[in-house]
Amino acid sequence: MSDISEAETTTHDLLNQATEWLQYARGLTELLAELVHESDTVDCNRMAMGLEAISALTRLGVRCTAEAHARLSWEQAGRVETCGHGG
Repeated sequence: MSDISEAETTTHDLLNQATEWLQYARGLTELLAELVHESDTVDCNRMAMGLEAISALTRLGVRCTAEAHARLSWEQAGRVETCGHGG
């Protein structure tokens, strides 16, 4: 993933990155659920690490989504301002 603060990262790129991170989180959630269902005992330390990874992946997805939303808001505000001055 490229750094979301890079100026050349587009809103479309940010939304794609958010989708990717959230898909990773979903996949890891499904894997952990399968392991719990198939196991007689659960290794709490490993489960905690898996849950922390899901949290980190979700946080990255939310961060990308928030940045994309902010960019869209700025773009729309710029269009409104431009339209208002051009009239």
